[in-house]
Amino acid sequence: MQLKERIRGYLPVVIDVETAGFNDSKDALLEICAIILDIDESGKFVQTEPMHFHVEPFQGANLEPSALKFNGIDVNNPFRMAVSEKQALSEIFTKVKTELSEQECTRAILIGHNAFFDLGFLKAATERVKIKSPFHQFSTLDTVTLSALYYGETVLAKAMVKAGIEWDDSQAHSALYDTQKTAELFCKIFNEQEFRL
Repeated sequence: MQLKERIRGYLPVVIDVETAGFNDSKDALLEICAIILDIDESGKFVQTEPMHFHVEPFQGANLEPSALKFNGIDVNNPFRMAVSEKQALSEIFTKVKTELSEQECTRAILIGHNAFFDLGFLKAATERVKIKSPFHQFSTLDTVTLSALYYGETVLAKAMVKAGIEWDDSQAHSALYDTQKTAELFCKIFNEQEFRL
C-alpha cells in the first residue's frame, strides 16, 4: 500500500509547538517540531527524521511568565540557537512539499495532541511570515480523540501508560520529545487498527 492511499491522499505530519501563552495571534511561538510519517514494507506507519527548531519570539510578541515557567524555556538563553519563524517554517514546509510531490499526496494534514492548538499557532506564524502553507487549513488528526476512543484517556502521559509506551515526565513539554511520543502513539493506534480491518 502506498502512503497516498492510507488517509485520503493526505501526507500525515506530526507537529508539536511550545509557546509563550495560549493566544496564537499575540503569544510567541518558541519551539516547533515536525515529523513526517511514512509507510514501511509491511504497510505500517513509521516515523521519519524530526525537524526541530527553537524559535525567536516575533517582534512585539507577548511572553506570558506562567507559560514560560510551565515549559521551562529561557528565551534569552544563547544556547537555544533560536531561528526566526520564517526560517523554521520555510525549512519544514520545503521538506513537506518535497514529500507531497514524491508521495503523490494532495495536502499535508497536521497530527497533534490537541491539534487545534498546534494548527492555530502554525497558521498564525505562517500569516506573519507570509509564506504558503502545505497544510490543510482546518482538518487535523487528533490523538486526544484517538486516545479517548482506544484507551479511555485524553492526557498524553496517561494515554502513553495505557498504550504501553515509555514516557519520561522530565522530558515532557519539549517540542521534540512530545512530537516523537505523539507520533509513536498515533502509529501504534493506526497500525493496530489497520491489521484489525
